[in-house]
Amino acid sequence: MRLTLVVVSMASVILAACGPSGGSHGGPPGGMPPAQVGTMTVQPQLVLAPFEYTGQTAGSREVEVRARVTGILLKRNFLEGGPVKQGQSLYTIDPAPLQAALARAEADVGVASARLDQAKRNAARQRLLVAEKMVSQKAYDDAASEEAIGEAELKAGRARLTEARLNLEYSRVEAPASGIASRSLRSEGSLVSGPEVLLTTVTQVDPIWVNFGISDNEQLRLQKEVDAGRLQLPKDNRFDVVLRLADGSVVARTGRLAFSDIRVSGNTGTSEARAEIPNPDGRLRPGQFVRVTLTGATRPNAVLIPQRAVLEGPQGKFVYVVDAKSTAQARQVEVGEWAGSDWIIIGGLQAGERVIIDGVMRIGPGAPVQVADAAAKK
Repeated sequence: MRLTLVVVSMASVILAACGPSGGSHGGPPGGMPPAQVGTMTVQPQLVLAPFEYTGQTAGSREVEVRARVTGILLKRNFLEGGPVKQGQSLYTIDPAPLQAALARAEADVGVASARLDQAKRNAARQRLLVAEKMVSQKAYDDAASEEAIGEAELKAGRARLTEARLNLEYSRVEAPASGIASRSLRSEGSLVSGPEVLLTTVTQVDPIWVNFGISDNEQLRLQKEVDAGRLQLPKDNRFDVVLRLADGSVVARTGRLAFSDIRVSGNTGTSEARAEIPNPDGRLRPGQFVRVTLTGATRPNAVLIPQRAVLEGPQGKFVYVVDAKSTAQARQVEVGEWAGSDWIIIGGLQAGERVIIDGVMRIGPGAPVQVADAAAKK
């Protein structure tokens, strides 16, 4: 009997505790206070929109050095792998045979000139005689023809003389452009048989080019954002270009986007693009892999949210916003690129809304919250 009274008394206590007067009215379970959170107010702003790609450097000019005449290579006049200037002598080909050919051409011109003078005098005499009917018309015609032939022979001789002078000049093989010389492919004493033989190459590295590819998918995405007004590109796509080397260091000099192909490669699905970078100190060398950052584009009405405030759910990324009842409500958002430590939000939020940026792990949808600092910033 005593046991029954004790059980009834305990049941009465439990029911009393669960009744209206035994707990909080609408508060958190167990009487816990609302979670304290930090918020920020959504304020659209102008945000820079850089684009980053992987690229590879290349010489702006890569010129093959070849001899224009046949001869024996007497001397190499440059340091392999060193800088050369345009017009600098790189090789010397034995000029002796070419000097002899020049002397022969000069003599031929002298002979042709003398013959022409003789033909002119003879034609002048025949002209007077035919006027007085002292010689036949045929004799005069033959003299005039000899004069014309003499003029043609003199022109041919002068052309051969010019060619001989050029050949002698070509015995000095010059650098066609300023840049870095490659290794020599022919050594002194070798017979060079004219343009068929490659002697070396010269690569111009100031300015230097950086080649990279832009995927077709990304171009389509960017065009959609431009059409929607969420992205503004620089006029005529004149992007500034910043390079970052493999060790993370940034190249001091910036360049410009110089070329963007409209064709899409069937093998890579990308369009080729090329930037031009000043390189007076030769720090950049052809073949280096670099990170290419295009700057100059902007997002006129972008919303920046700290990365820690953006969560991943079954339907994608979402954030918590504080409604008028001071409760947390999940809001699906569309994100763009990162901007430093922030996400760029391109859809899902309106100006003036309060987004929870601190304490998101302590709340759930519909949970009451208490803003720890209504003026909290990122």
